[in-house]
Amino acid sequence: MRALLREVCRCRRLLCNPNPSVSSRRWLRNAPTAPMKYILVTGGVISGIGKGIIASSIGTILKSCGLRVTAIKIDPYINIDAGTFSPYEHGEVFVLDDGGEVDLDLGNYERFLDIRLTRDNNITTGKIYQWVINKERKGDFLGKTVQVVPHITDAIQEWVLRQARIPVDNDGVEPEVCVIELGGTVGDIESMPFIEAFRQFQFKVKRENFCNIHVSLVPLPSTTGEQKTKPTQNSVRELRGLGLSPDLIVCRCTTPMEKSVKEKISMFCHVEPEQVICVYDVCSLYRVPLLLEAEGVVQYFKERLDLQYETKPRRLLNKWKDMADRYDRTLEICSIALVGKYTKLSDSYASVIKALEHSALAINQKLEVKYIDSADLEPARQEEDPVKYHEAWQNLCSANGVLVPGGFGVRGTEGKILAIAWARKQKKPFLGVCLGMQLAVVEFARNELNWSDANSTEFDPNTSYPVVIDMPEHNPGDMGGTMRLGKRTTMFKDKNSILRKLYKDLDSIEERHRHRYEVNPEMKKSFEERGFRFVGEDVEGERMEVIELEDHPYFVGVQYHPEFTSRPMKPSPPYFGLALAAAGKLQSYLEKGCRLSPRDTYSDYSGSSSPDSEIVDLKLPSNLTPA
Repeated sequence: MRALLREVCRCRRLLCNPNPSVSSRRWLRNAPTAPMKYILVTGGVISGIGKGIIASSIGTILKSCGLRVTAIKIDPYINIDAGTFSPYEHGEVFVLDDGGEVDLDLGNYERFLDIRLTRDNNITTGKIYQWVINKERKGDFLGKTVQVVPHITDAIQEWVLRQARIPVDNDGVEPEVCVIELGGTVGDIESMPFIEAFRQFQFKVKRENFCNIHVSLVPLPSTTGEQKTKPTQNSVRELRGLGLSPDLIVCRCTTPMEKSVKEKISMFCHVEPEQVICVYDVCSLYRVPLLLEAEGVVQYFKERLDLQYETKPRRLLNKWKDMADRYDRTLEICSIALVGKYTKLSDSYASVIKALEHSALAINQKLEVKYIDSADLEPARQEEDPVKYHEAWQNLCSANGVLVPGGFGVRGTEGKILAIAWARKQKKPFLGVCLGMQLAVVEFARNELNWSDANSTEFDPNTSYPVVIDMPEHNPGDMGGTMRLGKRTTMFKDKNSILRKLYKDLDSIEERHRHRYEVNPEMKKSFEERGFRFVGEDVEGERMEVIELEDHPYFVGVQYHPEFTSRPMKPSPPYFGLALAAAGKLQSYLEKGCRLSPRDTYSDYSGSSSPDSEIVDLKLPSNLTPA
């Protein structure tokens, strides 16, 4: 084992050497590679129990130990991807660099682990069956009957083995640990092929390289006041009956688990008491990695998977603790009015809320989101439900800033336009994202250029002033994957742009897109003559990407979705600018060269405060480098 460890350490040193010798390169080609470690996260009793956060937190802990970690999410539905889902069905659609439209849990993985995943990190039943059927059509199974076992289960295993090796960090080095979350609950008919695949998989990769974590619910009925273990017992029994035995049982409960309850689960679920982990409700998700680390999972993984790392991952987790403490103790409120269409379910705007939260915490403020259904701002609502109408406008007027996120369809668009007009005229900090930017263009055209029926062709194909039009390459036939998707380059054309300064004065940036419509470039001259500036464009100069309004503290619109690349300790610049402006700190921040004071800077790796300098750079997300 020591000899293998020395070889692995030598391999790492050589990989970090930008100019290895000929002999070193030859050794690297033939060097032994440490076996990949796989951690499967399954769930029981109910869905939505928090498997994604548990999987993300485990990855965060292992990464803080110096390991390279990747993640895979398995969704048993037959859809090819999440692109056509209603936000009320599964929450937001998360977009990756390669344009993959995936489950929102991949957003959790990217934020917690600060990695860059691909569309193949999200496996669906539809993808697996499509892949197997395509192989069958090409004759790869010629003469054989194609069946769930072995062909579907083999395809699942091959996909995981292949995808686990794809680098997800900026250094391009192969991961060492793969955390796999299996969606749904044990016993679902949709999950059966995947459970069977991993029953086989554990023997294929060997026990010392495979670990199963089962997340279950321990309810606390109000009638008895006693934590109940029977649902967890039944769930584990179901899982073991299908051929998988959990190594760790993570129990979700509202309060810390009593010792007797833990011992009962241990006895009936055939695990040691130390292998029963309690994750009770905490005030913020940032405490979950700290909670798991305190339960001893680091030492457990070290012994169970024969991992080589320091047993106390204090370096990275120091910043997590600082961030969690800041969330708990911060008293100043940053109030943002989110004017959208899907406000009944916060997961519909999961990445938007996280980007706002990252930004508020970065300046030592606690985020308060005022959810406003845009339809409630429209005059028609005053007739139907005057209470809702006045409450909506009261929430809008009392907020420190206004955010209009993306969306589809005509419902509620006039309410969004009214909110944008109010923010512009009252000089209230405003950020429009995707559709929010497009409607800011519509609002300005109507109220400042006097183009009364200006609109997007999405909502009025016969408008006299089509200020927003469908893209030439947009295919209105097939719905899935036909939008302008993924990472694209935006060029700043104005050196005095506020947003450019927030992006550390870069000439160009790369952000993720998801849209079918764009600002009509033929009409931009009329806008710029009135102080409505298009300060960012695509590489060809044909698509308007960023808008800013002169003589306004912060009126910004972006065609892309910057929330997808925001990280807990690296907030997205457009959202960070909105938080700064809402807190009245933007001008001071710009005057300091876009740097934070030591008071607002997270603890460094040693746990101490920031350096002795008066101001400290706020790092950008890893994707925001010169394109």
